[in-house]
Amino acid sequence: MNLSYWEQKHWIKAVDFAIVGSGIVGLSSALFLKKRFPKSNIIILEKGILPQGASTKNAGFACFGSISEILKDLKSHSEDEVLELVRDRVNGLKLLRKILGDVNINFKCLGGYELFLENDSEIYENCLQNIGYVNSLLSPIFKNDIYFTTTNKFNFSKLKKQYVYNKLEGQIDTGKMMLTLLKKVHSSGVKILNNITVESYEELRNLVQVKTNLFEFQSKKLILTTNGFTNSLFSTDIKPARAQALITKPIKNLKIKGTFNMNYGYYYFRNIDQRILLGGGRNLDIEGETTSRFMTTSIIQNELDTLLKEVILPEKDFEIDQRWSGIMGVGPQKKPLIFQASNCVYVGARMGGMGIAIGCSVGKKLSELIS
Repeated sequence: MNLSYWEQKHWIKAVDFAIVGSGIVGLSSALFLKKRFPKSNIIILEKGILPQGASTKNAGFACFGSISEILKDLKSHSEDEVLELVRDRVNGLKLLRKILGDVNINFKCLGGYELFLENDSEIYENCLQNIGYVNSLLSPIFKNDIYFTTTNKFNFSKLKKQYVYNKLEGQIDTGKMMLTLLKKVHSSGVKILNNITVESYEELRNLVQVKTNLFEFQSKKLILTTNGFTNSLFSTDIKPARAQALITKPIKNLKIKGTFNMNYGYYYFRNIDQRILLGGGRNLDIEGETTSRFMTTSIIQNELDTLLKEVILPEKDFEIDQRWSGIMGVGPQKKPLIFQASNCVYVGARMGGMGIAIGCSVGKKLSELIS
């Protein structure tokens, strides 16, 4: 790419912080860095026309973990670690809402429900037996019990009679959230360059030489916030995890309100604009869904269609409007990776499917590492 004098002077010359990825973490990092260093020159490099990955492709759950997810996490994490995970999610959501405002993200606290299919007896019994234990474990955060049993009031089918209900979980409009965040970043003076893929970088004495698909430039610091795509630039234990979703066309007299999940959170759905948004099914093909390719597959989409028809909307006529996928970043531990990789390179990644809850706070913590 043949850059002009003006383009070089005002966009890619004397860069203090170059951030790779314009998702929640990248944008939040830029905001907090600009507050710390008001005169700094910050650019964000984004390979898509919109933020790639999961930030604009998620289901919009403002959640911190279902009871089955927490019980499952306790098998690979200590009680203190799980408590810290939940606390970080709760505090992260508070930070997101404070920075952007509930109106600007269309936040609604309609409660969260965990549903159990008729053949999910083992998960069902385990959750019901351990409600008291989990409430006690999380009491330092919430001070009161948060998980309760409730009955089927939404006329779902082929489910166990009781749900587990959490009144504190909510939902947001993912598009409004990202538009608001982008607007704040632009207004702060940070520059965002789209359709730019960072191919490699070389660390010099006190600078980083960054090579993109269109040009090269130098930056004092390089910050990688590409979550499931991080391994293309820096070797970590992060694996990409594709999540598929669909949304119906508007449904007349839709009574379903809230956020819902099943099977350790592998399936999740919600109401939005008189529609049902349903996602998940990665457990049907873990190996195949460990990929950074954006596409949908028949094995998962067929299962989502079946759940809609037989469980969620058994008495409703509906049509599918759209299908899509997003790419998360996961690993052996749920805790996100926030660290200084070398003298001039920093990493904030591995959101573990909780990007909405922790993305903003991860960006803040990442910015505080940088001097």
